[in-house]
Amino acid sequence: MKAAILGFLGALLATAVAPLWAQGAGDFPNKPIRLVIPYPPGGGMDTIGRPFARQLSANIGQQVVVDNRGGANGTIGMEIVARASPDGYTIGFALSAQLAINPGLYRKLPYDSVKSFAPLTLFADGCYLLVVNPAVPAKSVKELIALARAKPNGLTMASSGNGSGGHLAAALLMSMTGTKLLHVPYRGGGPALVALLSGQVQTLFATYAVSKGHIAAGRLRALGVSTARRPAAIPDIPTIAEAGVPGYDSSPWYAYVAPAGTPRAIVMQLNREIVRALNHPDYRKMLLASAIEPIGSSPEKLGAHIKSEMVKWAKVIKAAGAKID
Repeated sequence: MKAAILGFLGALLATAVAPLWAQGAGDFPNKPIRLVIPYPPGGGMDTIGRPFARQLSANIGQQVVVDNRGGANGTIGMEIVARASPDGYTIGFALSAQLAINPGLYRKLPYDSVKSFAPLTLFADGCYLLVVNPAVPAKSVKELIALARAKPNGLTMASSGNGSGGHLAAALLMSMTGTKLLHVPYRGGGPALVALLSGQVQTLFATYAVSKGHIAAGRLRALGVSTARRPAAIPDIPTIAEAGVPGYDSSPWYAYVAPAGTPRAIVMQLNREIVRALNHPDYRKMLLASAIEPIGSSPEKLGAHIKSEMVKWAKVIKAAGAKID
């Protein structure tokens, strides 16, 4: 009798818990996960996003499919994530440009950086390199500034898109030095880099991940790093602040998000698996070699970071008078 009663109670408990478990992680993941990268293939995001997808796939035993959706400074890809089913099977790899800068640039966004997403983790901090085509005679930041002052809009500055992190890094440089470079936006870092290498444009704020091979081969010349301190991976390249623009600091950060409404249990499982993949020795080594500092925060820390960075960049954008319709 006792066994029968215990069996009945166990079945009753399982029935009661089943709906809650179904709403939580359950057997997640039991099918492929789509990883949306809001830039075209070949750029800095793609360079670190694809190896991450492979590592995450190996860890969870499910394929992680990269979906490159470039355009409109990442808003196209981020809208796809925001509108996806909140079941954990679509996640987005975002830059500070999408989550903190776009809200201050666009009058209307197809997503809300706070309300449209469930934060997963503040992934890493990065840097930009101010690089030039070797045909440009400037061998330093000071020489580039002198060239730009001598002929306003005579030098072309490529970017991965209007309002992108690289664009604002250039805008900050111009505002702090009183120079004018002709901005040429592309649909991602990959196309912008191709244009720079071919000589169609002369300068670019590029990630180290996509530019280091070209710098080593002499196809690009690095003049300065956008961060306040020199990254350990590139100690021989001065910061822009050191090279003649005191106080200059403009750095991107990387984050993973899911659609708003994703169950808490799945959010936490994704957080654990993303951080585990981030901390795999080989992947971590690759990031550090690319001048990217791994973080791997809690969802709560990312949520607070997005809000504080939105306030910071809104002030910068307002001061610069930058707007995109």
